[in-house]
Amino acid sequence: MIQLKKTSSILFLFTCFLSCTIATAAKPIDKNQPITRILFGSCVNQNDPMPILSKVVADKPDLFIFLGDNIYGDTEDMQVLKDKYTKLGANPDFAKLRKTTPILATWDDHDYGVNDGGAEYAKRVESQQIFVDFWKDGKNSPRRKRPGIYAAKFYGPIGKRVQVILLDTRYFRGPLKKGEKRTGGPYYPTEDKSVTMLGETQWKWLEKQLKKPAELRIIATSIQCVAQSSGQETWSNIPHERQRMFDLIAKTNAAGVLFISGDRHWSELSVEKEGTPYPLYDFTSSSINKIHPRGTPTDNRYRDVPTTYHKANYGALVVDWNRATPKVSMQIKDDSGKVQFEKTVPLSELK
Repeated sequence: MIQLKKTSSILFLFTCFLSCTIATAAKPIDKNQPITRILFGSCVNQNDPMPILSKVVADKPDLFIFLGDNIYGDTEDMQVLKDKYTKLGANPDFAKLRKTTPILATWDDHDYGVNDGGAEYAKRVESQQIFVDFWKDGKNSPRRKRPGIYAAKFYGPIGKRVQVILLDTRYFRGPLKKGEKRTGGPYYPTEDKSVTMLGETQWKWLEKQLKKPAELRIIATSIQCVAQSSGQETWSNIPHERQRMFDLIAKTNAAGVLFISGDRHWSELSVEKEGTPYPLYDFTSSSINKIHPRGTPTDNRYRDVPTTYHKANYGALVVDWNRATPKVSMQIKDDSGKVQFEKTVPLSELK
């Protein structure tokens, strides 16, 4: 019996290692070919099944973006954090996605290591190292050499270029203002202009990225950028930083910006049209397998589509480049692959 248990343990460890290793075999994206299907999602409990990822694979994405809360770590014990990543890597549906699909990832609070955490998290340096190791960043990746996990990638040929910008809304973020708890949580907009979301170094980097040519720019922010402050974590709790983002897009003449976000455990589409160079959409997909028991969305006067979706889901950006005016369709899909709500926007409106 003891020998059997020992053998089973060895087999389990080998399976975990094999899953995490062979899952790096996704074929690289051909930089000369336009990408048309960008899928994304957030909020993955590594302890629970995640069959929706098999639907993601069946949807044949060119790229999948994990927006954060990719595990529920919540610890200052780095071995515990590693073990939770290992469990995610061993999940067969995750492993299949990783094996077949190019993946990008940023973090939110729970895979960062502390609920609602920011720059005060004592293990942020160590957590970053574990993050880049798990997501297989190359040895020359900037995310291995500088504080914070922000990054940018380009895909497609001239005239059909997609830029993906991964923001880090945790490593540098200042303290949030707290007050009476509302439906969404205890946070309120701050008047303290010294509080930052991204930190000056990341802001300067972002400005350089937005000046580079692209037809569609997907800015991945783990928390919602456009939605109103209703107690939850959102850019609206640091309103001067939210407006700084919109002003920077205008200053750099960056066309084609579309925000994608997670965190909320439901999906919705928000849009800001005031104080912006053009309508700025924030497309939220959450969650992959961690359903919120309340199931009630917070107030959001920026909600562009009245429908919200509260069960397992993922987001899809489907780009039609074969038109005189290319269009991007924003879709939320459920665990059967069915579209729950959708909006299509011509790229000509995003400039």
